[in-house]
Amino acid sequence: MDFIELDGVEKVFDVRRKAGRLRREKHQVRAVDGISFRVPRGEMVGYIGPNGAGKSTMIKMLTGILTPSGGRLRVAGIDPSRERTRLAQRIGVVFGQRTTLWWDLPLKDSYRLVHRMYRIPDKRFRENLDRCVELLDLGELLDVPVRQLSLGQRMRGDIAAALLHDPEVLYLDEPTIGLDVISKAKVRDFLRDLNTERETTVLLTTHDLTDIEQLCKRVMVIDHGRLMYDGALAGLHEVGESERTLVVDLERELPPIVMDLARTVKIEGPRQWLAFPASQSAAPLVAALADKYPLVDLSVREPDIEAVIAKMYAERSGL
Repeated sequence: MDFIELDGVEKVFDVRRKAGRLRREKHQVRAVDGISFRVPRGEMVGYIGPNGAGKSTMIKMLTGILTPSGGRLRVAGIDPSRERTRLAQRIGVVFGQRTTLWWDLPLKDSYRLVHRMYRIPDKRFRENLDRCVELLDLGELLDVPVRQLSLGQRMRGDIAAALLHDPEVLYLDEPTIGLDVISKAKVRDFLRDLNTERETTVLLTTHDLTDIEQLCKRVMVIDHGRLMYDGALAGLHEVGESERTLVVDLERELPPIVMDLARTVKIEGPRQWLAFPASQSAAPLVAALADKYPLVDLSVREPDIEAVIAKMYAERSGL
């Protein structure tokens, strides 16, 4: 059953720009341009794109903050803009650059307010809070005023606050911003367990593509308000015509390797780098190399997803 449904959703803003010393002209900015997709209950989806692509506008429409200019939008069968209060009981939201916590209160007091606002049963609140505190390592921060927390600590606090009322869907906008490597790993493990154990639907927006690679099997790429790609993460490499790299160590320094299945892109002494399409298996290439060249060692490096997406943007812009 589809939990999130969009059919031809649009969002147009009227913007006034200077057209002379005293005159202003009204222009329309199409932030979201006819996007359609479905997200089944319990799926974790990566939603990526450059700044200004329309990601945040879409999240705001999904939560009911903004009303679509056109199209149809439903979350759990609810029109977010018409029944925002009802929907709020079923969603959780984390905006990386903004906090839902109370600035001057200790972290634990913010959680008590969330407890009352959502009317969470006492037992369930304690269970959820204890679990979040343990998994997100918040124990020593509960008595600290929010304004004294670092960005990374506040982010973990915001994630916990968004989950105390057991939301069915969680919107995450840059959830690992400002976190160190260890904290990022904890947050990723937490989100993975949340999705697996409670079947929480997750829509993840981030510039840290490692988050996408480690958490999401499906990814949507948006640019200029339009959906450029929607499918498996592995398929993104095919669309972007990305390449894998085979690093070959030879017994001695040799001229560039010549193969029908790949092309040599770099040589340093006896080591050579060969590029081949990411959609192809490395096995035939390795077998051909072993048959013709004196190999010592070799390894396969996967394509950089950032480079794939950058190439997609460049092709879209005609660069």
